[in-house]
Amino acid sequence: MDELLVDENVPFEEDICRHPYSIKHWFRYIDAKKNSNASEEVVNILYERALKQLPGSYKLWYSYLQWRKKSLDGKGVFSPGYKQVNHCFERSLVFMHKMPRIWIEYLKLLMLQHNITRIRRTFDRALQALPITQHLRIWPLYLEFIKSYNIPETALRVFKRYLKLQPEDTEDFIDYLRGAGRLDEAAQKLYEIVNDERFLSKEGKSKHQLWHELCELISKNPDKVHSLKVENIIREGIKQYQDEQGKLWNALAEYFIRSGLFERARDIYEEGISSITTIKDFALIFDAYSQSEESFIKSMMEKDVLTKSEELDLEWRLARYEYLVERRPLLLNSVALRQNPHNVDEWHKRVKLLDGKPLEIIETFTEAVDTVDPKLATGKYYSLWVEFAKFYEKNDQLEDARLIFKTAVKAPYSKVNDLACVWCEFAEMELRHNSPGEAIELMKQATAVPAKKGKYHDDTEPVQNRVYRSLKLWSMYADLEESFGTFQSTKAVYDRILDLRIATPQLIMNCALFLEENRYFEEAFKVYERGLALFKWPNVFDIWNAYLTKFLARYKGSKLERARDLFQQCLSSCPKEYAKNFYLLYAKLEEEYGLAKHAMSIYEKATREVHPKHKFEMFNIYIKKAAENFGITYTRAIYEKAIESLSDMEAREMCLKFADLERKLGEIDRARAIYSHCSQMSDPRTYPEFWAIWKEFEIRHGNEDTIREMLRIRRSVEATFNTQVNFMAAQMVSTINESSSTGMAAVESQVEKEITARKEISFVSSSTTKEILSSNPDEIDIDENDVSQPDLESSLEVGGFGYPAMVALNVRKMKFSTLRGPFSLDGINEFLRDLSYGRGSSIPVRGAKLPKIVQLDPWDGKDGVAPSIISDEL
Repeated sequence: MDELLVDENVPFEEDICRHPYSIKHWFRYIDAKKNSNASEEVVNILYERALKQLPGSYKLWYSYLQWRKKSLDGKGVFSPGYKQVNHCFERSLVFMHKMPRIWIEYLKLLMLQHNITRIRRTFDRALQALPITQHLRIWPLYLEFIKSYNIPETALRVFKRYLKLQPEDTEDFIDYLRGAGRLDEAAQKLYEIVNDERFLSKEGKSKHQLWHELCELISKNPDKVHSLKVENIIREGIKQYQDEQGKLWNALAEYFIRSGLFERARDIYEEGISSITTIKDFALIFDAYSQSEESFIKSMMEKDVLTKSEELDLEWRLARYEYLVERRPLLLNSVALRQNPHNVDEWHKRVKLLDGKPLEIIETFTEAVDTVDPKLATGKYYSLWVEFAKFYEKNDQLEDARLIFKTAVKAPYSKVNDLACVWCEFAEMELRHNSPGEAIELMKQATAVPAKKGKYHDDTEPVQNRVYRSLKLWSMYADLEESFGTFQSTKAVYDRILDLRIATPQLIMNCALFLEENRYFEEAFKVYERGLALFKWPNVFDIWNAYLTKFLARYKGSKLERARDLFQQCLSSCPKEYAKNFYLLYAKLEEEYGLAKHAMSIYEKATREVHPKHKFEMFNIYIKKAAENFGITYTRAIYEKAIESLSDMEAREMCLKFADLERKLGEIDRARAIYSHCSQMSDPRTYPEFWAIWKEFEIRHGNEDTIREMLRIRRSVEATFNTQVNFMAAQMVSTINESSSTGMAAVESQVEKEITARKEISFVSSSTTKEILSSNPDEIDIDENDVSQPDLESSLEVGGFGYPAMVALNVRKMKFSTLRGPFSLDGINEFLRDLSYGRGSSIPVRGAKLPKIVQLDPWDGKDGVAPSIISDEL
């Protein structure tokens, strides 16, 4: 107390005397003493004095309690200081019992002292004193406390109280129970939340996951879970969760295995396999089943000594295990059928799996035809009935097979064709057993008109009322009558088919062929005509083709007018794509039995009426026939007409043939005119073959003027097909700029080709040597003074980029002018073009007057465009 009676405390004492209820002045005084390193007792006295004046101050109490707790640092829990601090907290709670922070600090202090009973009671006092809205600040600490000690009974009661306030934390309680080994209580609680529709897992678990946890818990701990009916719970889960039936069945079987009830577990596996509907669940259950059997057999075989009863038991278990493995395909098939009982293919697979077990096969077929709904069937429903009857047939029970077929034809089918197939199979069975009469009688019965007729595609009517219009039945009926019946009965069947208007073109032709084989030709022709009335193009193509061929083969030229009428009737409505064959057949008739003039008119009409893709072929045939009948000169008009009407590609080929014909006839001028006409549709870059042919023609039959004219036409055609000469030249210059070496190599190669081409046209001007090509039979004498002849004494040597190149030019007499300045590509091209047309021109060059041989300066890249080389058209 002497420390408080010093002079430095006077100002503080005066302040608190003047302001005894001011928290600020009290804290100022207390902080000053703390900073002056006053003793703990002095600070405690000041806090006590302040609290005596202000007992309801939360700030003072909290600061005081923190100070007192700090004084406990480094002291043991049995130190008297802990009791004093506990006493302070108790005194504070008289006034601060509504303050959760004070309770939390006090509880944390008590938890350090490990007085379990006192701590639990203090937690209870805190929960009783605080409003319920503040309880969530206490409960986490309370749960931490009970989890830190092995007091399960207390923890259970505390958790149950807590779950009334926070039921969503039930999973934490379950985890605690599992950790504490209280699995029975955990299973009960898990069962409650699984059945609670309002429960939402804070961990995000679905009801399915919770069910799985419950089943796993109770199945793996049958000796610890007693309060629940395990089998009922798992079976309930199996009903609710179809996607996890395999796991749940395995869990139930595992429960019985762990309980020592092995036979009961085996029954569960068998029940599971016979009830699941998915391959995944089947695999899970079968694997678990087989593993359990294997493990049990292995455990018995590991014993050193076995008694007789154990040996018998082992043999029995081995036999049962082998039987299980053998049954696997059949069990798997059962799963597929439970998944889709209307799958016809799976029923057939089941019958194959039961091979050698006739009674089971009969049961399977009976079950199949009763189970499968024809409207929902996957596969051919009627095949079940057919195979059922064939099973009896293979076992030499023909009467039973007939009984099955008689039942099958009365069954409801979704399609008429299914019933028709059953009738056909029935008849084929009779044929296999040498009873054609029975087969014909069955077909007659099947095709009989019912009392109530139905339209073939009317699904509202049963198929038995519509099957009489089935073409499949009538076709087989006709085949049977044709094979085993009489002519009249067969013809009656065909007539009935035609009356019903269900025949196909193939059936029409079959009927006609049948009549022809029996020498009833006119009846066959009538059948063809009835078929033509039933169908339209293009379905009648085969009928017309057969009809006309048979008619011509039968009557030849004896009924020419009737044949002409048939052809005209056919061609009047025949589409162009099918007309070619009929025109050729018609023309052949006229050639053999009629007039050649009529045949030519037919060919001429065919070239107009057939499809464009057949015109070229038709013109070739027309030309060939015209040449044979009227001579080659008659074909000129045909050629001209063909060239006018055909496409460019076909017309080009026709022109070449026409020109070759005129050449053979010695009409050189006419051939040249044809080549000239054809050139207008032949781009030299696309069709160089044409120009090569014309060139060869001129070399053999022309002269210098005709070749010059050919070259002029070629340039004109090139200009027509490509008018952007300057653009192409700019592209060439751009290519040269990008790769000069590659470009010049190409130029040199082009020049060599030009020179070679010139050498091939090996004639020279008469103004120099008067020498004519030895290969030209039409020798022409040209006057020396003729100004129209070219002068070969002048040539121009062009050098560009340092790479000289020679181009031989036929230069006319002209006057050269002197121009200075940079030269350009346009200038050179214009000059060379003028030379080729015989006009005078000048070329812009550097230097003096242009001599006969001039070396042009290389392009310096400053002005103009680089020079180019002109091709052999010049």
